[in-house]
Amino acid sequence: MAPHKGGPPRREAVRVKTAGKRKSSSTQWLQRQLNDPYVSEAKRLGYRSRAAFKLIELDDRFHFLKSGARVVDLGAAPGGWTQIAVQRVGALKGKGLVVGVDIQPIQPIPGAMLLQADFMDPSTPAAIKAALCGNADLVLSDMAAPAMGHQQTDHARIVALAEAAYDFAVEILAPRGGFVCKVFQGGAEGELLRRLKYDFAELRHAKPPASRSESAEVYLVAQGFRAST
Repeated sequence: MAPHKGGPPRREAVRVKTAGKRKSSSTQWLQRQLNDPYVSEAKRLGYRSRAAFKLIELDDRFHFLKSGARVVDLGAAPGGWTQIAVQRVGALKGKGLVVGVDIQPIQPIPGAMLLQADFMDPSTPAAIKAALCGNADLVLSDMAAPAMGHQQTDHARIVALAEAAYDFAVEILAPRGGFVCKVFQGGAEGELLRRLKYDFAELRHAKPPASRSESAEVYLVAQGFRAST
């Protein structure tokens, strides 16, 4: 697969008829998938998910996937972000290293090392360091807690997951490293933002074009890690 830039081409809209046993919400989801140009383009290019384009667009803007970098992709399944990281750091050419981590199994990805592990387990950081033979230059996290339907509960779960991802990143990031994490509007605040601003030279919020307009997700892009000595 060749590195990709730019958004997918537009296609003629597809309408889905409501089936007798299919819920209206399922029909709406199916119609959205069929009419989503990122879904069809991901399939054409062999990417595991449309989310691959979010990472492409973020990196095109902020340039954190540098040639030869050592990258950890937290919550990597099914592997779309890992695929892009492999391409952009040059792992298939012997440059850099990409380690994908998820509690769920991931089908093999050429150029990547995949670990089935819970990143919140105390033993996981050591396992990743062993796989990297050292620290990471970049930690990615596209994880999101399943919505419970209760706004305050969902908010707390989102914040907790982002904080846990950052706690993990602090353990393995090399000096001047980077951290990219999905949060939701209003979901990254207070103590987490204070820590990020203190620990990194640059901190920015971004919503890539591939992120659906109705989604509240945004990404924190932190660069220039000030590692403690």
